[in-house]
Amino acid sequence: MTDLRQRAKNRPLAEAGIDRQESSEPLRKQIRAYDEESNTISVLDIFRFLCLILIASLGLSYFLTGDSITWGFKPWFTRWSVLVRRLRGPVLLTPSELSLYNGTSPDLPIYISVNHTIYDVSASPHLYGPGGGYSFFAGRDATRAFITGCFQDDLTSDLSGVEEMFIPIEDDDESEAEQGMTRAEKKMRREREMREAKSMVEKQVKHWVQFYEKSHKYFSVGRVVTEDGGKIEENGGKKRELCDEAKKGRPKRSNLREEKEKKAKKKAN
Repeated sequence: MTDLRQRAKNRPLAEAGIDRQESSEPLRKQIRAYDEESNTISVLDIFRFLCLILIASLGLSYFLTGDSITWGFKPWFTRWSVLVRRLRGPVLLTPSELSLYNGTSPDLPIYISVNHTIYDVSASPHLYGPGGGYSFFAGRDATRAFITGCFQDDLTSDLSGVEEMFIPIEDDDESEAEQGMTRAEKKMRREREMREAKSMVEKQVKHWVQFYEKSHKYFSVGRVVTEDGGKIEENGGKKRELCDEAKKGRPKRSNLREEKEKKAKKKAN
């Protein structure tokens, strides 16, 4: 009898426990869903992280450089004048038209040309404008002068024969090394040196093109063309003679031989 009373007394408690368990189940589901959501990375979280990295980079750049939030890099689309020129499209000028952009007119920008590509150098009128140290480059394509350093005789885009400045002067014919070579060997050497010299010219031109392309102050605006769209030829298509300064700077065969012998002795020791 006592057991029956005890069971009857415990039954409401058990039923109450079941009710509490059932009523707490939605809460458990909410907590479980919240935990699962908090353990996942959303697109918004990634965006926030990237923004934080960007802000930190901009701040650190300005702190270290003192004047730039882009680590000194100034892309063309951040410069208004460059952006306007890009939107207008490339400028196509003949050599005679290009000569008008030499800095003498305040209404026109200052242009120079390297390898037929026109660059706006108006940011440095003290250099390229009238009276400037490089004013002779303004309003023309003077690629040859960039290579030879002859700023009076070589203010032209004609590169014919300029490779000779890298080819040795034959002043060592009486040496034992030269006399021991056959004509065929000398011919092969000459052909190899000609290829290397032309490669040197290409590297020099590329150097100056990259100088203006990568400049923060200057930018390309177009190209030099002919009236009929043909190839630009100067000096009547004839091979141009080297200027005096370029001739003086040519290497000598005897000096090259001596340097080669010194290296061989040093290597042997």
